[in-house]
This record gives sequence, structure tokens and C-alpha cells, in this order.
Amino acid sequence: MTNAEPEPLRDATRVVHAGVPAPVQGAPQLPGPALASHFHVEGDPATAAYSYGRDGNPTWTLYERALAELEGGPATVFASGMAAAAAVLVPVVRPGDVLVAPADGYPAVRSLATGHLSECGVEVRLVPMSERVPDSALAGARLVWLESPSNPMLDVVDIADTAERAHAAGALVAVDNTLATPLGQRPLDLGANYCVSSDSKHLTGHGDLILGHVAVADPARRDELVSWRTETGAIAGPFEVWLAHRSLATLALRLERQAATALALAERLLFREDVADVRYPGLPRDRAHETARRQMRGFGSVVPFTVAGGRERAERFLADCRLVEQATSFGGVRSSAERRARWGGKQVPEAFIRFSVGCEDPDDLIADVERALDLSAG
Repeated sequence: MTNAEPEPLRDATRVVHAGVPAPVQGAPQLPGPALASHFHVEGDPATAAYSYGRDGNPTWTLYERALAELEGGPATVFASGMAAAAAVLVPVVRPGDVLVAPADGYPAVRSLATGHLSECGVEVRLVPMSERVPDSALAGARLVWLESPSNPMLDVVDIADTAERAHAAGALVAVDNTLATPLGQRPLDLGANYCVSSDSKHLTGHGDLILGHVAVADPARRDELVSWRTETGAIAGPFEVWLAHRSLATLALRLERQAATALALAERLLFREDVADVRYPGLPRDRAHETARRQMRGFGSVVPFTVAGGRERAERFLADCRLVEQATSFGGVRSSAERRARWGGKQVPEAFIRFSVGCEDPDDLIADVERALDLSAG
């Protein structure tokens, strides 16, 4: 016999059990969604765990507990990824403050920053995620918003270095960790104050719900987020949250298959003369590889590349894919892709493809992509 402490659980085990309550005789392993707008409360409301559906819900509690275990800090669930982002951006920066944000990241965050926040008197400094954030941009900042890996180019920021310099300048740091997931990267461990995610993507993985969350290093900031959620009504539906928690158990399995196939696809595309600018942080030759290797534990499922022949060739390629649906998301069990420039803007070439690798057999998927590339060439 031994009294030694058990070995720490690995991610693939932790994610299966995260947030699941202790066994109760005759009860389900994961209780079903609490579909309630209000709860029975007699006398002093402070004596009840839940009173009104906008303030709290037991289904949220279990999912948030799971996220906290994975993120390394208290988590708050929101109705969408943008609701989660707004819960950090809008209340933290005030008129006269400086916000540092990605020039080449998720467009909706950039629009919120350069539109609403800028109009309210916030100075917005846009910086590329492909370069080290300059000290001049950090000077006087209230909040530094990073996206690593960035969407859609997969550039990787040295989070620890940026957080250290930002804190020295008196700024808070938030990281959009959607592409990495908490299994691929833990920004709070690297010095971030906030870790933001669109749970609609990898965490839930089935393309059937909209959800988001924010995890924090300081529990007091969690109280602020809960107050914001309650006051603005940016609440998630209990059924969606229950589905998210159910899906979370397979995250490690899904990511393992997706990342392995993504790397194999990226390596294959490198050797095609009709494909250029293949990006994947797992590729040793990728400009983000060294930083990603230091701070990430996995490189994700997204492989961006540019098809030779312009917009028409790219659209033919997508139409000729048999296993790949055209959709503007990523992280799902079914592979998807889109010509990203169809949404407008000048940040990517007309034939730029953002490809999200699913859980199909790797050989089948890669063969389908190569077949579609050959067909689209005419």
C-alpha cells in the first residue's frame, strides 16, 4: 500500500469529468437543463441558491465549473462569443481610455472597437498580431486585446511577453482563445487577466448552438462579469448550455483527430504548385511555429491557404469538394471551408480559403481536397 498522492489527471481525462457533479443514487450523471424563468423562493431571497432565470441557473453553474477547471480561473457563460467579448470590452474601457486591439483579427471585435467604443471617446490603437506588440502601443493603455492564434491568418502572439509589458504599462490583458481552446493554450497561466472564447466553435464542436464564455484570473472580475450579464440580459439558454457541457466531454478526442489531420493536410498542400501561403502553426517552417511551440499544447484544426487562379478558381474548388461544406465557422466535427474575402474587406486575397478540418478519416478528407483542387483547375 502507498499513501502517495495520485498523479495529476491529463487533459483528456479532465475534460470528460469537468463540472460533472458527484454521483447521486438514481440521478443522471449530468443533470438535464433547468428550464425555468423563476425558482421557488420563500422569504429572504438570499437563502435560495437561485431565484430568477436572468440571475443564475444550475445548468450554467455546472458548465461554468467545468470551464473553470479547464481554464484555470472562474468562468462566466454568455449568450454568444460576441456577448462574451462585449462583456469585457464595453465596461472595462471608458471615454479617454486607450484600447489596443488586433488590426487583423476577428472583424466583429474590430468593428465594435473602431465603431461603438471609438465613438464613445475611446482611443483605439490597432496592431498586427503577426508582429511583437510595440511598447509605444502599450503606453497609457487601459486594455490590451490579443487574438492568438489570430483569425483567419493564424498568427501567434507571445502572450507572456506581451502581458508582462502591458501590466508594466498599467494595462489589463484579454486574450481571444477561441482557435486554441483551453486544451491547446491557457492564457491565464501566461499572464492574461481575461480569457475569452466563442464556445460555438471547438468547445461544442457540432455547429448546432451559439455560446461564449469569459474566464478570469481574479475572482473579483468574475463578479463584475456576472453583474454585466444580469444587467444587460446577455444570458445563455439552459438547453444550449447543457448541450455544450455534454459536448465538452469529447473535446480532447475531437481535437486530437482534427489537429493530426490538419497538420497532414497542411503538409500535403505545401507541395502543390497551385496552392500558396499555407499557414499552420504546427508546421516547422511556419512563421508562428516557434512562439506557438513554446506556449501552445496543440495547434488546432484550421488551415488557411490561397488557391492559385483567383476568386473563380477558389469558388470552383469549394463547389467540387464532396466532404466539405461551405460555412463561416470552424471547429466542428464536419469539415467546412469558405472563401473568406466574400464578406468584404481587403485583409485577405480573393482566393484565400479558411479551411476547418473535421473528424473525417484523414485519408478520405485529404483525397477529397486534392480531387477538388485538380477538378477546379479545369
